Amino acid sequence: MSLFLTIVSGLAWTIVYIESIRIGFRYKTYAMPVAALALNIGWESIYSVHGLATDISAQTIINAVWAAADVVIVYTFFRFGRAELPKFVTRPLFIGWGVVVFGAAFTVQALFVSEFGWVGGARYSAFLQNVLMSGLFIAMLVARRGARGQSMVIAVAKWIGTLAPTILIGVMANLPFIIGLGILCSVFDLIYIGLLWDAKRNPGKFAASRDNEPQLLAQG
Repeated sequence: MSLFLTIVSGLAWTIVYIESIRIGFRYKTYAMPVAALALNIGWESIYSVHGLATDISAQTIINAVWAAADVVIVYTFFRFGRAELPKFVTRPLFIGWGVVVFGAAFTVQALFVSEFGWVGGARYSAFLQNVLMSGLFIAMLVARRGARGQSMVIAVAKWIGTLAPTILIGVMANLPFIIGLGILCSVFDLIYIGLLWDAKRNPGKFAASRDNEPQLLAQG
């Protein structure tokens, strides 16, 4: 059962990354919120290197595959991400800001290892960043005023990819903290799936609502 859930999570998140790469190049954008992306590549790089050096397991191999895929997603962020920001954000400022974000993410992951050890650090940081990621995907949909650069494949696979380790690490190991974070992830993921489905079914709905705000405020 443990191996099955590990494989399910591995396949689901690999689908998320492959689809993020496809969406990124097709629509010339990045398909994963930058803070979540930074924490992801930090986590996967640190724990894949540690695993390869100490104990090569199925999860270690999965981590290494994820880290490699994340490198490509990071490229799409630096290649296309500037266009998502206001005009006053120059290219050098954008690059500098990105470097700071990724550097901070690696630092946070290292601090988790220092504070909780390799096992605890991996668990706690993974679920905390997944809660953040689930919330940030909702924020990205709102900020982009619709489904541009987003995919239902990513939304559903992301939900399954976190649900599997919630069962494996939280339920089967009886860790209430992990269970609680996993439930929060599922709640946010299902909300995002619903919002994304609505946005794809009704293109322009978010943009229309935003455009009507001044008029509605004036009427109020």
